[in-house]
Amino acid sequence: MNVLHRRHVWAVVIAFLASCEGCFGCKTSPLDQTGTTIPRTCKTEAPLIEPQKLDILFVIDNSNSMREEQEAVARELTAFVDEIKQAGGVRQDFNVGVITTAVYQHSLQNGLRFNREYPTQSGRLQPVPERSPDGGVLLGTGTERVLTGEDPELVEKFARLVQQGVAGSGQETPFEAVRLALLSDLSKKPLAEGGNGGFLRDGARLLVVILTDEDDCSETVRPSRVTVSDNPAVADCTEQQTSLTSVSEYHRLFSQELKNADDSPKELIWTAIAPVARGGTKSAMAIVDNGQVRNIDCPTSNQAGFRMRQMAEMFDPSLVNLDSICRDSFRQTLITIAELASVSQIVEVKNAPDARMLQFSITRKDGAVVQCTQLNQGIESATVLEGSGNTRVKFGGVCKRRADDQGIGIKLLCAT
Repeated sequence: MNVLHRRHVWAVVIAFLASCEGCFGCKTSPLDQTGTTIPRTCKTEAPLIEPQKLDILFVIDNSNSMREEQEAVARELTAFVDEIKQAGGVRQDFNVGVITTAVYQHSLQNGLRFNREYPTQSGRLQPVPERSPDGGVLLGTGTERVLTGEDPELVEKFARLVQQGVAGSGQETPFEAVRLALLSDLSKKPLAEGGNGGFLRDGARLLVVILTDEDDCSETVRPSRVTVSDNPAVADCTEQQTSLTSVSEYHRLFSQELKNADDSPKELIWTAIAPVARGGTKSAMAIVDNGQVRNIDCPTSNQAGFRMRQMAEMFDPSLVNLDSICRDSFRQTLITIAELASVSQIVEVKNAPDARMLQFSITRKDGAVVQCTQLNQGIESATVLEGSGNTRVKFGGVCKRRADDQGIGIKLLCAT
């Protein structure tokens, strides 16, 4: 699907502007109003829809049971990237980074406590590993930690990057890893100095994708209070859940503390491939199967994803953002995730002298064209951004954008 950018100006003669009660709802001409930005001539630069910025963070479970799942995701990244690039008719300017679920492991074995930290992981963006002679990856190699959508080798590098091995913590803490990656001092330290600074871009939407076969076992305190044992018939993190940092607190952090430069909350799309049922309910229900705790409809998982499901539901009650780690293929799951992320109801427009003069034309999948203006409430709001002078437009009503839109055009109404 080709991205449609209709960069032309629609010139109209509005002969009745002086008595425009019927067109703009005003008693005097907008051209005569103090401070108007409506162009008096059609000799102006055509308005352009700026590429939409999207930062993508994959959170990969690298415990000892995750090799096949990592490889399965790597095989389907072409479909994921292709769907992101289609983006409902607007070009995407996207970055990709990967962290792991390994932060710490607090073990209890034979009455003895053992605490291990993972300082080279713990929310730190991981480098793209070099390829091994046998076609695998050489973990611990490479220096590139953020991929861009313009990289001609994006999919091949991305496929290596999601294969984070199986030597990570058996106490999976994806929520804490995301907190450290995006809200700790690590997020302010420049990439060149080993931090994550610069990965999150001002004004960019953020897509988080968690891949794990365990439930979340996160705490913000150190040392962690919850301990995990070597007894597979006990769901340690579920049984000690009152000692974990609550899901609602992590949700608050991610939905309220992640902000743009103008102090507005970031637009965050939270998704997960986790130990929940494969059926339509996506339920989390623990059973003990041959001495191993599992989700009732997810035989390859080691625990039921109660916290993973709760977090997904807080971000999207429909749970379209959650799927099972026990799928035979992740192709459709990744396409659905890309669809969720690729279309925002907010676009940024360059060369827009007055939002009242903008008209968008959205071409739907079936070829139908929807006209969107402030007058018909297709444009829900429009805000001029300080610094750039661009206009941030939010669509609403019948003009809400869809992932399968064929394209979006823009025209400028002007007076001569």
